[in-house]
Amino acid sequence: MIEGGKMFFKILLQYIFGYVKIKVEGYFIEKLINKSISRKIFFWNLRRDKSTIIYANIGIKDFKKLVKIAKETKCKIKILHKKGLPFVLHRYKKRKIFFLLIILVLFGLFALSKFVWNINIEGLQNIDESEINTLLEEKGLKVGVLKSKIETKKIINEIRLERSDISWVGIEIEGTNVTVKIVEADSKPEIVDEQDYCNIIANKDAQIVKISAQNGISQVKEGDIVTKEDILIAGWIEGKYTGTRYVHANGEVLAKVWYTESVQIAKNQVIEEKTENFENKYKIKINNFEINFFKSLSNFEKYDTIEETKKFKIFSNLYLPIELIKITNQEKVEKQITYDEQTAKQMGIEQASNKIEEQLADDVEILQKYINHHEDGNIIQTDVTYEVLENIGTKEKIVF
Repeated sequence: MIEGGKMFFKILLQYIFGYVKIKVEGYFIEKLINKSISRKIFFWNLRRDKSTIIYANIGIKDFKKLVKIAKETKCKIKILHKKGLPFVLHRYKKRKIFFLLIILVLFGLFALSKFVWNINIEGLQNIDESEINTLLEEKGLKVGVLKSKIETKKIINEIRLERSDISWVGIEIEGTNVTVKIVEADSKPEIVDEQDYCNIIANKDAQIVKISAQNGISQVKEGDIVTKEDILIAGWIEGKYTGTRYVHANGEVLAKVWYTESVQIAKNQVIEEKTENFENKYKIKINNFEINFFKSLSNFEKYDTIEETKKFKIFSNLYLPIELIKITNQEKVEKQITYDEQTAKQMGIEQASNKIEEQLADDVEILQKYINHHEDGNIIQTDVTYEVLENIGTKEKIVF
C-alpha cells in the first residue's frame, strides 16, 4: 500500500480503538519526538506552537508509551479531547443501544468468520496466478464461499490429476484466510536412457556441414538440406551375417542454420511519454458493492492507471469483506519524433538482431550476418538474417 492509503487505514484503526488529542509542553520537545519515532509511536495532525509546545493526535496504546517518554524527557502531557468509538460507546453504556450495538458487532463478526474473505497463493514461479485462481473457483474455492463447503482433499486430488505441471498442493484454512501452497513440477526434457534404442534426428531445418556417427549409420552427408525431424543418424546397423541390429545412436551433426527477423521503423512517428504528474483516487469495496470517494473523471487526457488494494483484517488471519482501493493515474503526453534514414535503419538492425540473439544458444558460432533494407514512404523495413553453425542433432527413442 502506498503512503496515503496506509495513513488513511491507520487513522481509521485509531478511530475504532480510540485516540486522544494531546498538548505536550517542555524544553526537550525535539528529544521526545525523536524517541517516539524510534519506538514507532504513530502521531497525526501534529502542530507546533512556539518551540516548547506541540499538539497532536495519538492512539490510546501509543499514549501510554508516550507518558513514559515524557517522564524521561521532563515534558508535561495534557489530554485535551478523547475521540473514537470506545469513548462514544462509553457515553451510552447505560443505554440499551450500547448493548445492542455490541451484540450486533459480535454477531456480525461471528457470521463473517464462517466465510472465506481472502485467498493467498504461494509457490508459483512459472504458472500464472490467474490460472490457479480460475481453477480454484471451478472447484468451489473462492472469496465469499462458506468454509464448511470447502472440500480440501477433493480439490487437491482434482488439481493434481488435471495439472501435470503441479507436483504438490496444500490448502490451509485459518480464520477467514485460505493459503494455497503449490510446488511446481520440474519441466525437464525427456532423456533417452543409454540402454534404449534411438535415432538422432534434426531439431530444425538446416544444411549439413559435418556429420560424425560414433554409433549407428549416417543417413545424410555434407551439403544435404534437411528438415526438422529428419533422421540424421539411424539407430541400427546392417551386418552381413547378423542382419539388422538396433543400437543407441551416438554422434555429432554440425549444420548451418538461418535465423531471420524483420522490423519496421517509421521515420515520422508519435510516441507517448509519461510525465511526473499523478492523481490519486480512493474507493471502498464491501464484498461486491463499491463506494467511490471521487465524482469527476480524470483531469488527464491520457494516462496509465495502477490499482492497489488493501484488505481489512482484525487479526492476522481474520479478514473482512472490505477493501480499500487506491487508484493512481500517471499522465501521458504525445510527442512527435523524426528519425533520419540512417538512424531508422540502425534501430531496425539493433531490434532485429536482439530478437535473433535471444533465440541462440550460448555455444553456437555465427558465420555470417545479412542485412537488407526496404523503404516504402515513411516506413523502413529491415531484414536481418544470421547464418550460424550449431549441433542440430537430438535423440529420439525407437518405438516398436
